[in-house]
Amino acid sequence: MRAVIDTGVLVSALIRPQGITGDVLHALRDRRFIAIYTTGILVEIIDVLGRPALRTKYHIEPDDLAILINLVRLRGELVIPERKVTACRDPKDDKFLEAALAASADCIVSGDLDLLDLASFENIPILRPAEFLARL
Repeated sequence: MRAVIDTGVLVSALIRPQGITGDVLHALRDRRFIAIYTTGILVEIIDVLGRPALRTKYHIEPDDLAILINLVRLRGELVIPERKVTACRDPKDDKFLEAALAASADCIVSGDLDLLDLASFENIPILRPAEFLARL
């Protein structure tokens, strides 16, 4: 299965590895799916997890961030979207739709209501982490 995993899911997985989002990360580590990503998605992950307040609150070390990025790159597939999308309430989330289209992904995994409210985009389902895991 080829899935776009939104930044919130990956951040949550790093903060709470024992939760459902942590299970998504474990499934990636175990090669149960391929994570579709773009340079913009990686930049957002680095930006969010590099915020001092977040790093301090959740005791995130630079090595934790490096391990996550390397895992995504190792178990994922970089795509370069050719089509600009403006379909989400939050324009910052359109990058996940663009990545899914560019890769003909099987799904997008998100906990973000701006994406989940779409339910699907051009026949690509948008799933909560638990729904995604049930389909694996």
